[in-house]
Amino acid sequence: MQEFKIESLSTDLDENILNKTNNKTKPLGSLGILERIACKIAKIQGSLSPEIKEPTVVVFAGDHGIADDGVSFYPKSVSYQMLYNYMQGGAAINVFSRQHGIIFKVVDAGVDHDFEPELNIINRKVAYGTKNYRFESAMIKEQCLEAIEKGAGIIEDCHNEGCNFIAFGEKGIGNTSSAALILSLLANIPLEDCVGRGTGLDQAGVKSKYELLNEGLSKFTGNTTDPLEVMTYFGGFEIAMIMGGMLKAAELKMTLLIDGFIITSALLAASKINPKVLEYCLYAHKSNEKAHISMLNHLGAEPIMDIGMRLGEGTGAMVCYPLVKSAVQYFNEMASFEEAGVSEAVEEAAAL
Repeated sequence: MQEFKIESLSTDLDENILNKTNNKTKPLGSLGILERIACKIAKIQGSLSPEIKEPTVVVFAGDHGIADDGVSFYPKSVSYQMLYNYMQGGAAINVFSRQHGIIFKVVDAGVDHDFEPELNIINRKVAYGTKNYRFESAMIKEQCLEAIEKGAGIIEDCHNEGCNFIAFGEKGIGNTSSAALILSLLANIPLEDCVGRGTGLDQAGVKSKYELLNEGLSKFTGNTTDPLEVMTYFGGFEIAMIMGGMLKAAELKMTLLIDGFIITSALLAASKINPKVLEYCLYAHKSNEKAHISMLNHLGAEPIMDIGMRLGEGTGAMVCYPLVKSAVQYFNEMASFEEAGVSEAVEEAAAL
């Protein structure tokens, strides 16, 4: 696997960044989480005039062998059908990315279907879905490494097109199962606490899902702390590609806007390869998938929103984007006390 050379964020501008937001014509801290967002993006870009350029969301899609066992409310065929929906512009991720002017891309990482070449789908298919990890490893190591490299290449292409702000989405029936296992192993959390409703299972469905996943977990003899071994055995091609894309995005000093449970599982795995990736991340929301909060807590992450979403696809990131844009706008355009000619007395009162 290629070495991702991620640099720690510089602290050189920290004082200037803090002074800039504190000296705006407002009481200290009165813009709440927007101030943290603005300062983080300024720090990532090493600039007192940060810009969001060519913001892009890339949805990676892949099928999962475990889906054949009924761990999801929907059959595996929904994966490829949803990609056709994306191409027609009818999915939630289309609506929200279109609303906010976000560049939208779809990647076939490993869907069990051949798409027509004329469709605007980026073909990076590793295989026609993963194997069923109840019985064998989801993929072989070479496939996992291939997926990571391909994911990195896609994000590098986005960067070369002028993008400095990236969000990730996913589609793959059964991928909350992979995310639950990745969380359980890499964060050392009991599997039962990691398994949730996914696409809408009832209590009996969640119990059955847990039993199936636990059966797969009992077959795993690899290193439970090695992200590559865990991803190879339990991951999906789309999750592995996202992991590679995240590492490359951080290497290229892009800002990463992290979506929900599955996307954060890819980040969890990426952070075990190079923890510096976390320095480049903003967390859009806390998913209503029950174990997402455990994942966020493990990463020391503070989500921007908590509005009960759990759709996936990158939709949480898209709904959050206007808040991020507002943070950058105020940081760049709001007057300081000095620029506005506000008296020192008012400035001092605003600081109280």
